[in-house]
Amino acid sequence: MIVPDISQNAAAVADHYDDLDPIYRRVWGEHVHHGLWVTGRETPTEAVEALVDTVGDRLRLRPGEACVDIGCGYGSTARLLAVTRGVRVTGFTLSAEQARYAAEHPVPDVDIRVRDWLANGMTDASTDAAWAIESSEHMVDKPGFFAEAHRVLAPGGRLVICAWLAETDAGGWKVRHLLEPICREGRLPSMGTREEYEAMAVAAGFTVAGYEDVSRRVARTWTISARRLVKAILVDREIRRLARGGISVLILPRLILAYRTGAMRYGIFTLSKGPESGTPQESATSRQQEPA
Repeated sequence: MIVPDISQNAAAVADHYDDLDPIYRRVWGEHVHHGLWVTGRETPTEAVEALVDTVGDRLRLRPGEACVDIGCGYGSTARLLAVTRGVRVTGFTLSAEQARYAAEHPVPDVDIRVRDWLANGMTDASTDAAWAIESSEHMVDKPGFFAEAHRVLAPGGRLVICAWLAETDAGGWKVRHLLEPICREGRLPSMGTREEYEAMAVAAGFTVAGYEDVSRRVARTWTISARRLVKAILVDREIRRLARGGISVLILPRLILAYRTGAMRYGIFTLSKGPESGTPQESATSRQQEPA
């Protein structure tokens, strides 16, 4: 596990996203996650939505299901899946600014809450499916992240995680000059490897149903973001001020180089919670709809 030399916590993550809200929406867009290029001809918006569709497909979402977006950002992924898949989504974010933006763009069946996932307050076995797109990295207690996801999922529930990952056995200059600074500058309490994520998932009770490394198909996100940031700094005084005070301009070159050298990977995990012993497999939605 890569750990930054300056410890990070949930409050630091919240402050980071609140303070840099204008930059994130201007440079990275309202989804605040990588795009996935399938043909290579997609626009950035199409690539971002392709990643969301991939998550929906791997979760096998069905209309009416109760879902959780862990680290939902501005709620854009939750809104898109609620509209296109007909699901009900509860989203969790640490950022008050992100929640405010989500409240200004409401859609039916999406509820965004400002709350730490590690103290989410949800009922046991109350959710059919959950996803975490580039949010597990911000969790101080990663085993706790998996344990909470397992607890709130109904028997047979599914979890998909899209994660920034460290190269297995990365060391030397890759850690010193790329991975550790990326964790520090990006407010990541730690960055795990594929093997560490799978071990934590299994320890929490999940079965690993699938894994895909899509690093090459998402990497161009950062060259696009770098161009957008340079343009924004040149034309917008407020962005220049925020960039000077709140973000290291080196993080984008670091991310580009981390992907090109293989120091950082991007993985999509598909996990499942098995049926309880002696209990027929049923969804949270079906139980909620049973007559009293």
